[in-house]
Amino acid sequence: MDTEIHALSTIINSNTKTCVLSIVVPVYNEVGNLESLHEELVAVLSHLNVSYEIIFIDDGSTDGSFEILQQIRTKDTHVILIQFRRNFGQTAAFAAGFDYASGELIVTLDADGQNNPKDIPLLIEKMDSEDCDLVLGWRMNRQEPLIRRILSSIANRIISRSTNVYVHDRGCSLKLFKKDLAKSIRLYGQLHRYLPELATMIGARVAEVPTIDRKRRSGKSKYGSISRTPRVVLDLMTIFFFLIYSTSPMRLFGGVALVGFFTGSVISGGLVLAKIYNGIINGWIGFHTYEIGNRPLFLLGIFLVMLSVQFFMMGLIGEMIVRVYYEAGNKPIYHVRQVIK
Repeated sequence: MDTEIHALSTIINSNTKTCVLSIVVPVYNEVGNLESLHEELVAVLSHLNVSYEIIFIDDGSTDGSFEILQQIRTKDTHVILIQFRRNFGQTAAFAAGFDYASGELIVTLDADGQNNPKDIPLLIEKMDSEDCDLVLGWRMNRQEPLIRRILSSIANRIISRSTNVYVHDRGCSLKLFKKDLAKSIRLYGQLHRYLPELATMIGARVAEVPTIDRKRRSGKSKYGSISRTPRVVLDLMTIFFFLIYSTSPMRLFGGVALVGFFTGSVISGGLVLAKIYNGIINGWIGFHTYEIGNRPLFLLGIFLVMLSVQFFMMGLIGEMIVRVYYEAGNKPIYHVRQVIK
């Protein structure tokens, strides 16, 4: 444990009077897991010998989870409770945790007990040794149904190839953030699944640590439903757009417009030239009888040209929105890691 304490002191200012570690735990109907998880967290964090806080975000639980959390809060002043008015989802819970966290380092993990709190020191040591901004847990020997592991593996490979951010396990909630990174990330939809990509967008360094995956003690998974897959796919498209085209949407829409305009022009122009040629060879009768207006190929060419104009206009509107976003909103187009004077 001395190694982890040394790692903490090198990552942050050891003389700081602020909170060092913030633990963010989204909770949705986990009444049977909360007390044991809290005991494990306290056992690990007390050995680190640093100031800490444990933030439980009750995401609209209906099974008495919040009442259990209130009981835990009366016994432990390190605990902070946030109760949502209804179920907003895991992404919203993480966002609230980031907003309310005061620690220099922020740890996220699930409330179901599958993430082992004993792995937290490993994440801290990794952050220190590689001087990274985000450390992801990489679940070994996952205790989940085979079909779910297969789907998760396929999804991770697809996302890695789409975004060029190569990590093994995006679904593991056990993560360690530096405070400035967590506060810079804006979450919505199902974007908590793409935290490595969001971090990479602002130039953060990302690393992974093999962690223990345990069986859930009680209850069943609420946040990992396959029914969320369509939303996850749509969010992947959003992330792909933001990674490549967020500052210049014309590159995407203008590119599509050019391809559509060129293809449509070639198709339509070729048919028009064919009609003119037929008129030259066979005279006015040949020109009149060689019909192209009702041909599907000609209609396709016209459609592509019209569609290209629409995409071009979408690109212009996108460019205007980007400029309003950055200029009127005073948003930075860069993120500074440090300034040395």
